[in-house]
Amino acid sequence: MDATKTPDLHDLYESAVQCPEADIVILDRMYRKRYGRLPGTLREDFCGTAALAAEFVRTRPGNRAVGIDLHPPTLEWGRKNRVEPLGEAASRVRLINDNVLSVKRPRVDLAVAFNFSYFVFRDRPTLRRYFATVRRALNPEGMFVLDIFGGWEAQALTTEKRRKRGFTYVWEQTAFDPITHETTFHIHFHLKDGRKISPAFTYHWRFWTIPEVREILIEAGFKETEVRWEGTDPKTGKGNGIFRLARRAETCPGWIAYIVAV
Repeated sequence: MDATKTPDLHDLYESAVQCPEADIVILDRMYRKRYGRLPGTLREDFCGTAALAAEFVRTRPGNRAVGIDLHPPTLEWGRKNRVEPLGEAASRVRLINDNVLSVKRPRVDLAVAFNFSYFVFRDRPTLRRYFATVRRALNPEGMFVLDIFGGWEAQALTTEKRRKRGFTYVWEQTAFDPITHETTFHIHFHLKDGRKISPAFTYHWRFWTIPEVREILIEAGFKETEVRWEGTDPKTGKGNGIFRLARRAETCPGWIAYIVAV
């Protein structure tokens, strides 16, 4: 990392919290388990830099993806740094600068809302409207996948740090209201040379729970939902990155799961 230049925030964010290659493996496995084939089209909501959409297209010839986001500068960064490097395959990625509540086309096999981005919707009617919009955008053999996190530590006003190559990623929760479940998170980056980007990103969310999300998905017209729960590494006691179908789970300080709706 060049000590004379402040690194790009999008590069830092992707390095800290995203792994599109692993996401595609998980999504392919879940979709094939349900439909006996691999998905050919993807909708990435709240796509930011569209890293997942670009990786989906890179994975297989003929795959097509659409990324939707409200922030033009971030979309443009993604177009330049993630889509255009695909070369000829770039034509199979469409970036849409619009509200995910409004976009019903094109229809796709697979839709995702990752990085807990749908937490931005703080009331039930709006979240239900969003889910209904996604449902209308799915093909008959369609699947919608969301990630979600929780555990008692996820409601505590704490700071979590993780060392990455050339910087430290800091996830800080500064507010949580147990009545409304409204919460505030910040992402900070502490660079190896001592400089700090603080805050780099701020999120004002509602902390949704698995039962709430599953109930609202059904209200929005999905036929069924399931939870994919992360296993535990017996050596470290932390998540092992393997997500299996679960109907019940043991409580723990912190967890990440997927909710799948069809």
